[in-house]
Amino acid sequence: MSQSTITIVKNTDKKQKPQSKDIAFGRTFTDHMFVMDYESDKGWHEPRIVPYEPLTLDPAAMIFHYGQTVFEGMKAYRTEDDRVLLFRPDKNLERLNLSSDRLSIPPVDEEKVMEYLVELIRLEQDWVPSFEGTSLYVRPFIIGTEPSLAVAPSKTYKLMVILSPVGPYFKGGIKPVQINVEEQYTRAVKGGTGMAKTAGNYSSAYQAQAKAYKEGLADVLWLDGIEKRYIEEVGSMNIFFKIDGEVVTPALSGSILKGITRMSIIELLQKWGIPVSERRISIEELYEAYEEGKLEEAFGTGTAAVISPVGELNWLGRKMTINDGEIGSLSQKLYDTITGIQRGSVEDAYGWTVEV
Repeated sequence: MSQSTITIVKNTDKKQKPQSKDIAFGRTFTDHMFVMDYESDKGWHEPRIVPYEPLTLDPAAMIFHYGQTVFEGMKAYRTEDDRVLLFRPDKNLERLNLSSDRLSIPPVDEEKVMEYLVELIRLEQDWVPSFEGTSLYVRPFIIGTEPSLAVAPSKTYKLMVILSPVGPYFKGGIKPVQINVEEQYTRAVKGGTGMAKTAGNYSSAYQAQAKAYKEGLADVLWLDGIEKRYIEEVGSMNIFFKIDGEVVTPALSGSILKGITRMSIIELLQKWGIPVSERRISIEELYEAYEEGKLEEAFGTGTAAVISPVGELNWLGRKMTINDGEIGSLSQKLYDTITGIQRGSVEDAYGWTVEV
């Protein structure tokens, strides 16, 4: 990567900042964005912060035709003493390169991009909301920009970072959700792109999600694409189950996203001495545990919600009501601990936060 100094062009036409915690997710954007270009003979070059504005791309740009793109999602939080913290951004940039490798996109220098990212957030720090439960969502992404219809990796790319203030994920408090176990559609298979954070993984899930919404359910629990037996993940979240005192989560098999919150949950459980295992778990095993009264808690994990407790699973018309539809004590403790670290109210004994 070129080591050129970052250029900053300030926006003189400032936008109105949100005035309450009721901020729709991903609808409001800050005054500036980060951009950096890649050319095969130059590498990554010309890092710059510029006013937030529309892009101009050739209609033949390869992103439009072959979907060569990856993205990340992280958050910046304002603490009670008015500091701004990022939660494990190094792991997000590490995963960005992991996704890029799968999509044949050239890697970025993670340390340099971290510097650029912090510089952008420092410039936009007034956009980090202070209302309870709010944060600044950070979206880095890379797109293939070469104008070509050849079925081959692009020779040019753009890395961009945009920022969006967002409200609390849970309106009215953290509440367990009802989820449909998907039997018809497939999200990903081993050897595919399920382990990468790429656009097609999400749009291909829309029909299954729409089916769940129609039945009054909040999301989809995906099973493996071969046998339709083994549990993978929930929508855009990883999934955990507490069964007879042990916490179980599906192993990273190549079709499951390596979640940063997932990783943090596992590390916390290990520190607390709570048994936790990463392994294959079938829907039949889960239902058997439910029938035997051993399925104590279930929760999804991800950047948006941190912890999303699962109160009910619907599998082939059979309903599994978990913990009487209430959030479990372990789920609540994990949620309180991680959100506390993110917001600076709980000591960060793990070195997970980066101060802007």
